[in-house]
Amino acid sequence: MSALGLPPIIQGGMGAAVSSWGLAKEVAKCGHLGVVSGTALESVVARRLQDGDTGGHMREALKHFPYPAIADHILEKWFLPEGRNGQPYRPMRRISLNAHTEHDQLVVAANFVEVWLAKQAKNGKVGINFLEKLQTATPAALYGAMLAGVDAVLMGAGIPREIPQIIRDFADGKAGTLSVDSERPSGMDAPTLTFDPQESFGVAPKLERPMFLAIITAEVLASYLARNDVTRPDGFIVEHWKAGGHNAPPRRKVETESGFGPLDEVNFEKMKAVGLPFWLAGGRSTPGSVKEAFALGAQGVQVGTLFALSNDSGLLPKYREQMLDAARKGTLKVRTDHRSSPTGFPFKVVELPGTVGEDAVYKARPRLCDLGYLRNSKLDETGKATYTCAAEPDVAFLKKRGEEKELVGRMCLCNGLLAAVGLGQERPDGYKEAPLLTLGSTTTDVEDMLKTHPQGWSAKEVVDRLLTGVPQSI
Repeated sequence: MSALGLPPIIQGGMGAAVSSWGLAKEVAKCGHLGVVSGTALESVVARRLQDGDTGGHMREALKHFPYPAIADHILEKWFLPEGRNGQPYRPMRRISLNAHTEHDQLVVAANFVEVWLAKQAKNGKVGINFLEKLQTATPAALYGAMLAGVDAVLMGAGIPREIPQIIRDFADGKAGTLSVDSERPSGMDAPTLTFDPQESFGVAPKLERPMFLAIITAEVLASYLARNDVTRPDGFIVEHWKAGGHNAPPRRKVETESGFGPLDEVNFEKMKAVGLPFWLAGGRSTPGSVKEAFALGAQGVQVGTLFALSNDSGLLPKYREQMLDAARKGTLKVRTDHRSSPTGFPFKVVELPGTVGEDAVYKARPRLCDLGYLRNSKLDETGKATYTCAAEPDVAFLKKRGEEKELVGRMCLCNGLLAAVGLGQERPDGYKEAPLLTLGSTTTDVEDMLKTHPQGWSAKEVVDRLLTGVPQSI
């Protein structure tokens, strides 16, 4: 165990419900840190309920939600005992700078549900992974995770300077406030979003404070966050650009297949000098790389791809098998796409037939933004907000003074990632959302795992592989 009481293996928080409660629970049962994805959990839970809540897990968790009247209201609104019978999922209010009590209650409950279910492992620890870019989704989601007793909060895709203070505020039963990065006139303060549990639920108990791990890519950012009591996390996950999902932009884009170069490598001596515990992520899924991480001064590793492809992840089995079959043939390809994400961050896209990673499938999708998790906000002189997403319809984006060059190559990550876990929208005109798949770029690790587990593997088998030859005392 590290000085923080966290184990050496941290499971990655991947996609929307790829890192599901089931996967996190299995990793926690092994005595390591299982991590649920905190992305779009209100949509995930509401859609599971509309699909009939197979196994009754959502309803069981809601029985333990501390506010029974809210849980009953959520079930009344979203639960369909017989499922949707081919009907589209119900539309949901999109997150914005304007707080909405009923939506906040759903967000809190959804994050509670996912963490509570994962923690039924009864041993090990459970974390939740958030994207800093999804700022308007964060306060209520973070409170819901803490309400369920989450052990660690992980956040990347930005600079999470205000998260430590919000965690402290929620732990003390106070409201939490987050500044939102909005485009705005010079001299205007950044807008803020506050979640007050007292307003939403009428009571705000004191909560256990989880550990906070900031996901970073450079020692300079670690030094910046660590120098101030307000911004200092408990530790770091140092993520290499080989990691799946969103990556930080390269410091200087170079003419390589990935676009990353020597400036994007971490100086580990400087990282150790920051003085806080850290784990290594991105291309760290072999026993040798785990040993190397310890030698570099890390407390362990965070691994995503092998867990994402395990039988315990939230990926639909047919997509998991499609990727494993490509790996068996040596044709599994993951590209670093600097255009696909509306956030402007590079994103790892798996290239497979029938998925959004295939050019023909991408081009066939009608441009539409109905979930809106990655929208940007822009304030006018009066403080009124306009929301844009570079994956929304061209006409709407340009009408809101978006730049035409920003539209090129953008994908709807929200709908594509939900489709990958079997929660894709089916539209009235018959169009069904295609999945968007993401993995880390070191596909040789998948091929190596298949040599010993040709029919696939469990989360426990991933943990066992990673710890091969690692002293048990670590």
